[in-house]
Amino acid sequence: MSTPKSGSGTRTLKQRVKTAHKRSLSSQKWLERQLNDPYVARAKREGYRSRAAFKLLEIDEKYHILKPGQRVVDLGAAPGGWSQIAARKVGPKGKVVGIDLLPIDPLPGVEFIQLDFLDESAPARLIEMLGGPADIVMSDMAANTTGHKKTDHLRIMGLAEAAIDFAREILAPGGAFIAKVFQGGTESQLLADLKRDFATVRHVKPAASRADSAELYVMATGFRGGAGKMPPA
Repeated sequence: MSTPKSGSGTRTLKQRVKTAHKRSLSSQKWLERQLNDPYVARAKREGYRSRAAFKLLEIDEKYHILKPGQRVVDLGAAPGGWSQIAARKVGPKGKVVGIDLLPIDPLPGVEFIQLDFLDESAPARLIEMLGGPADIVMSDMAANTTGHKKTDHLRIMGLAEAAIDFAREILAPGGAFIAKVFQGGTESQLLADLKRDFATVRHVKPAASRADSAELYVMATGFRGGAGKMPPA
């Protein structure tokens, strides 16, 4: 490889590097955060598909909602980190079904379906795949961000509300719901809505959720609906 000569060629090279740096500043910050994130390194070391796996793991270690033999639905499952944890917790007698718009590489103990969970056919198809109503519906979905805080908050809350409506259709009596939300004002309204259908509702922020993030998780247990509403298994 030839050595760059001094003069105009060197100035042109520096200008190109500088311009490229400006264009990729946000990407560079994301990359630096990933490289310095202990959960990213731990996920690779322990064979999890994403650092998000530790969020569900920490929630379950504290509240013990995932149990052997349960039927679990993972909404927006790609790349599969939450499904991995769920499959390990429910064991071979349980059933985990992940649904996403994106294709997902196979995982032991998990059945994936590439489908929009808002599709009218989704609830019935998932109940059929599970072999009955779900014991847990969980969602780590996040809407695409715009950079506008209020807009992004409303988007993620709208997604959470859609997930709740979906959960009401497929949860068994006594079932649980977990979903990502963002702090921003309307999450209290979401909790009030959940309290009408669940015995216990709380906010959770696991250690794996970055401290500088507005991200929270809502966890609702003891679903009061379901009885007489589900199609036969």
